[in-house]
Amino acid sequence: MFRSALLILSGNLTGYLFLFLRNLLVARLIGVADYGIASTFLLSMSIVEMMSALGIQQQLILRKDGDDADLQAALQGVQALRAVLNAGALLLLAGPIAAFLGVPQVTWAYRLLALMPLFNGLQHLDTIRQARRMVYLPGIISNVLPVALSVLCVWPLAMLTGDYRVLLFAMLIQGAAALVGTHLLAARRYRLRFDRAVMRESLRFGWPLMLDGVILFAVFNGEKLIVGHQLGMAALALFSMGFTLTLTPTLMLGNTGANFFLPQLSAAPDTAQFEPLAAATLQLHFLFGGLTLLGVMLFGPPFVHLALGAKYAALPPLLIWLAILQGLRVLKGGSSIVALARGQTGNALASNLIRIALLPVAWVATAQGGSMLTVIHIGIVGEFGGFIVALWLVQRRLRLPLRPLLPSILLTLATFALAAVYALRASGEATGDTLNAALLGFVALLFALSFLGMRDLRGYIARRTLTRHEA
Repeated sequence: MFRSALLILSGNLTGYLFLFLRNLLVARLIGVADYGIASTFLLSMSIVEMMSALGIQQQLILRKDGDDADLQAALQGVQALRAVLNAGALLLLAGPIAAFLGVPQVTWAYRLLALMPLFNGLQHLDTIRQARRMVYLPGIISNVLPVALSVLCVWPLAMLTGDYRVLLFAMLIQGAAALVGTHLLAARRYRLRFDRAVMRESLRFGWPLMLDGVILFAVFNGEKLIVGHQLGMAALALFSMGFTLTLTPTLMLGNTGANFFLPQLSAAPDTAQFEPLAAATLQLHFLFGGLTLLGVMLFGPPFVHLALGAKYAALPPLLIWLAILQGLRVLKGGSSIVALARGQTGNALASNLIRIALLPVAWVATAQGGSMLTVIHIGIVGEFGGFIVALWLVQRRLRLPLRPLLPSILLTLATFALAAVYALRASGEATGDTLNAALLGFVALLFALSFLGMRDLRGYIARRTLTRHEA
């Protein structure tokens, strides 16, 4: 079991790292405005996928008859129909998307991107079925190798095109390779069945996922659409790269926390065992949020300078604010995991609503002359409000006492507040003066003190360590 979990984790991590590397290479090799255009390709794909998420792969894994060959063929039929609809939607939306973002000359690229839903929708589901039997390697290979191939193609594509087309063709190469890979690694022959009963069941299963997809799209991409439309492609390039640098580590840390604690929380038989685990889960996410923040403050600016060069010199001051934004999002992640373990699926949605509700405010602010920093500040307000709502819901719905968590909560929020002071100074002057160095040191000190205040997490670590030594 441990080896299987390690295999899955390493596969997911490798996939994240290859995507991260591809974005860095593309940004380094093409102009800033071109990278802004390139980042809209990912936005366009997200819009189409959001509109039709049916959880087909999850159905194959969760259904008791998921190993049945006819069901697999029927789900592949649903997936193929969805692919055709998505491709058609992207063809129709290509012009409006390009016009909205102010790049009508790129309409042809959005239309060519309609191949991606077809590549995805015609994939063989047998690698997913094999995972039901704890055979994970085919699925990992079919996910990781296509991304790696697209990374290898970036430099030659940059030499051939030198502009936003690098990412377009790299994405198409990845999609085509993934399609071929799933068929080569399948143990069954590929079949399509068009079963109306399975289609109806897929719609019933998938409509809540579509709603979740809309919410998540707004959370992760709403500000990008505003920046791209109101401030242009060069601004979107900086904003998108800042998101990539700060969101990638938070996604990896958040998924790690969920995969580790959710099974333990779900299996806790009573309140006496659940509450300490829940408190440790919350505090682990406080730790992850602070770690993300401190890591970006220490290593973000030099990394941008070394990896991206002078073209992105305006990014480091924004990067710290984005780290505050993403760090606050990580803080509330623990509350969602704890609630999910007790069947409360609406907590994550409720905690995201404030940030979504503030998107019109960001739109109006930029229309009246606001900058990217204005958009980020509004997002921070939304995430802070979401964090408070998430804690309140955990206390109200699960009766989890928050008083023992107050020291770690207050010290963590103090760390973020001091980081905001540092970011204010970094936005206006050099970061190398004595006061800024002192502020950075105090942020690190507060982070260390916040960990000392995480009694439940430290107790959990101590118990696990003692149990392992005794075994």
